[in-house]
Amino acid sequence: MDEQHDSHGTSHPAETPAHEGTHVSGGGAEPGEHNLFTDLLHHTQDSRVLEYPGGHLELPYILIERDGVHCYRSAESLRSAGLYTTTGTGSALRTDTGAPPMLDMSVTKHVFFLWVAAALLCLCAVRAARRNARRMVPSGFGNLVETVVVFIRDEIAVPNMGQDGVRYLPYLLTTFFFILIMNLLGLIPYGSTSTGNVNVTAGLACIAFIMIQASAIRAHGVKQYFAHLTGGVHWALWPIMIPIEILGLFTKPFALCIRLFANMTGGHIVIVSLIGLIFIFRSYLIAIAPVGFVVAIMFLEIFVAFLQAYIFTMLTSLFMGLGMEPSHEERSPHPHVH
Repeated sequence: MDEQHDSHGTSHPAETPAHEGTHVSGGGAEPGEHNLFTDLLHHTQDSRVLEYPGGHLELPYILIERDGVHCYRSAESLRSAGLYTTTGTGSALRTDTGAPPMLDMSVTKHVFFLWVAAALLCLCAVRAARRNARRMVPSGFGNLVETVVVFIRDEIAVPNMGQDGVRYLPYLLTTFFFILIMNLLGLIPYGSTSTGNVNVTAGLACIAFIMIQASAIRAHGVKQYFAHLTGGVHWALWPIMIPIEILGLFTKPFALCIRLFANMTGGHIVIVSLIGLIFIFRSYLIAIAPVGFVVAIMFLEIFVAFLQAYIFTMLTSLFMGLGMEPSHEERSPHPHVH
């Protein structure tokens, strides 16, 4: 039977559009039948569909192939062109040759909300800067933004990196506000948490990795930067110490990536699991306790959104500060004996 795959890897008959209205049932749905609990789990994943009250909007497919850039409005137009989706991320294969496209630049739900977060960040930053420029004493929204700026400068940048950390303050502020807005967008109806995608957190971690190494090179120079990989030990131990030091360079951003991804995904999974109890037990009486817990967790998620943005920014600043610290020889030079 001719089938197509939706954005979550679920097979649909060719004549049935993906994400069409589904039948709501309990936890014991028949094979091939959808239930609301399954749909809720899909909302924690990335997809090519934006939901809104009363419907959904399928995002376009953008494929860069050898003969140029091709844009397809929907999965149906993709099939009409002789292509079909094979994975949840929408990778495409030609049905005749099996040759993959050179590059899949299709927009997904997480990418869309990442763009929304970037646009909101720019708008809010420009508005706050203009309001503060017109007033000697900031007030309102401008005062709120300046409070956060002063906090990150005095409590994160300077304590971890010294006065040299002020020059990296724009990066730290951008990181904090960008992650915060992405976290909060996932708490609004029909929104999505881009930081719940490991690809997004990996991108943020890669930028942090570059900044950590760049700040260390700027503070000590290229020669001293590579010299610190020896750990200051005897040359006979270099074969052991150098691989350990190099591994340490990558474990820091890896920890940033997984920490943010796991914390932002875990809260949504817990909420979906609690709501799923209603459909598993098929009882309105059971709904009282899960709904109460979900409301409490939603308030906790607001706190977690701020906390994870702070932790990512603070750890990045800390790792940059560790790289900018003077070496042992520079801190404690041996006194000359006269």
